[in-house]
Amino acid sequence: MTLTITSTANLPAVASEFLKATSGKRQFAFYGSMGVGKTTFIKEICKQLGVIEVVTSPTFAIVNEYNTADNQIVYHFDFYRINKIEELFDFGYEDYLFSSNYCFIEWPEKANGVLPEHIHSVKITEIADGSRIVEF
Repeated sequence: MTLTITSTANLPAVASEFLKATSGKRQFAFYGSMGVGKTTFIKEICKQLGVIEVVTSPTFAIVNEYNTADNQIVYHFDFYRINKIEELFDFGYEDYLFSSNYCFIEWPEKANGVLPEHIHSVKITEIADGSRIVEF
């Protein structure tokens, strides 16, 4: 499926449509170049899910844990600073990805070969007019 983010104004509608289209799926790998809007899109998805904390990029922490108003847990990963696959095992990434919680992973290519098969790929691409294409 493909969705288009034309501006920040339609971001909530696109995030809502994404959640409807992916109903029942919980773990997502977000692919896209630096600055394409992966974190921005994940922030809006988290808002739609009812996350009550401020959603920030987990670049230095590797993983942020958020709570929703209905006591769900959402995990947000950023593997950008991962240098070796062993680092994923050191913090127990499997416990997160094999939970029933939402997991959103930025820079999943840093974990090639160790991500579970049930992870759903999301590719965000910027087009010439500044819009973003979200393919999943």
